[in-house]
Amino acid sequence: MTIMKSENLSISVYKNPLPVSLEAIEQAAVRLEGRIERTPLVRSDNLSKRVGYPVHLKLETLQPIGAFKLRGAMNAILSLDDEKRQRGLVTASTGNHGRAVAYAAEKLGIPATICMSSLVPANKVEAIRALGAEIRIVGRSQDDAQEEVERLTKSGGLTAIPPFDHADVVAGQGTIALEVIEDMPDLKTILIPLSGGGLAGGIAVAVKALNPSARVIGISMERGAAMHASVKAGRPVSVREEETLADSLGGGIGLANRVTFSLCQQLLDEIVLVSEDEIANGIRHAAREEGLIVEGAGAVGFAAILSGKVNISGPTAIIVSGGNIDRAIHKSIVDGGVA
Repeated sequence: MTIMKSENLSISVYKNPLPVSLEAIEQAAVRLEGRIERTPLVRSDNLSKRVGYPVHLKLETLQPIGAFKLRGAMNAILSLDDEKRQRGLVTASTGNHGRAVAYAAEKLGIPATICMSSLVPANKVEAIRALGAEIRIVGRSQDDAQEEVERLTKSGGLTAIPPFDHADVVAGQGTIALEVIEDMPDLKTILIPLSGGGLAGGIAVAVKALNPSARVIGISMERGAAMHASVKAGRPVSVREEETLADSLGGGIGLANRVTFSLCQQLLDEIVLVSEDEIANGIRHAAREEGLIVEGAGAVGFAAILSGKVNISGPTAIIVSGGNIDRAIHKSIVDGGVA
């Protein structure tokens, strides 16, 4: 188990100005109204009994694309002027962000190009292709895909929609926290899948502004957790991208990270890493006990609780971030082992 702890401070006393504000998140919520789902927060009787406190699940699996990424992508695209939109959009993705950009682009009548590495699962690639976006498979890492994005913005004039390190994307993801706190005002702990930090950073801004005593915990996988390594080092660092059940959490945070590193470094109370076996156990638990199909990234909150790697001391919310898992892989995991 690897855990990073930071001081739990009120937003007003963080030493560096935060690059995303509560006001920006509230504005994003207005912008997104009617364009995304206000997803339910449902009680997990099983986990509540296990930990002795109410545990609720925020089901971002019920977004039209099956993942939370639609919030950030749609907010960023809607924030563009018409000229930038009509140039066409481009992004790098481990799957769900690309699907979100493709979905939003289709709804708004804008062309989109999605760059991905060869590590992105085939089911996610095909789901993006079905939305009419152009697909480019480049290299074996998110960094390789990002290089192609940069080439296309320079040579083709396309408008980039970053997967996480962008204030409008982060603000869109932060709208999840507004809904959680409205539904669960006594929130004590929130568990958030952590990759590039767009989701965790956005949620942390809103939670710490509205409920400063609540603990905000990022959960990542042991294989190639770039934000964890960066926070530990005190600066953005590169890590080797590895195959993992939590494929949506793969990729680097960018050595020139402008937004999410600062948010995660200053606002997260802990970062917890879970193993591949623990992620698989989380997927099985979600299916057998909660009746949910979740991908590896969406299962890390379950994994952290089931493994005992987080201390639950009050009402808790788990962000169930996505359900876009290959069905054959899901069946193999759920049919094997013990939850």
